[in-house]
Amino acid sequence: MDLHEAARHRVLIVEGCAGATRAGLLTWLSHRHGFAVERSPAELPALDPARPYRELLRLAGPLAVDSGFVGELVYGPLRRGHSRVTWIEAFDFAETVAERGGAFVHLAAPPPAFTERLTGRGGTAAAATAAGIMAETEAAAAAYERAFTTLAQHAPVFTVRPGAVKYPASAVSWSSEHGLTHGRRIPR
Repeated sequence: MDLHEAARHRVLIVEGCAGATRAGLLTWLSHRHGFAVERSPAELPALDPARPYRELLRLAGPLAVDSGFVGELVYGPLRRGHSRVTWIEAFDFAETVAERGGAFVHLAAPPPAFTERLTGRGGTAAAATAAGIMAETEAAAAAYERAFTTLAQHAPVFTVRPGAVKYPASAVSWSSEHGLTHGRRIPR
């Protein structure tokens, strides 16, 4: 996968399992390719979960979104038994992304890589057992693969695996070193 090819799109929706290092990739896209970087809300609106994303897609210029929309399709069923995003909404969103000249970027890695990162974060992840985290991460990785395979019928999907591109794993030190900021949170 050539991430420079993905960067030719006007909009990139960046997603991956909990523990994926999206910040480094987003900083790289901002610094190297001039993307404005926006973050998804912590909670999606209950009645219209795609609304904040549709509003973002109206912005001009290259845009990279640290997204949780596909993540809701993945983690909603795992953690609550259902997703607040329907597949119809997901297909509509993917088609809107494609119409805007955009694509999805799926950060993928073997579940042990995500599990190691999550258990190192502390908080809830540290309180849970490593086996529980590993089981959820394996289920999430498989669900992301299925989700992106399905969404690829409606919009381009680029899968980035560890080592596929050299960008900083930690955007915090890299962005302060280069004086970069990531933009604002998207509206609810």
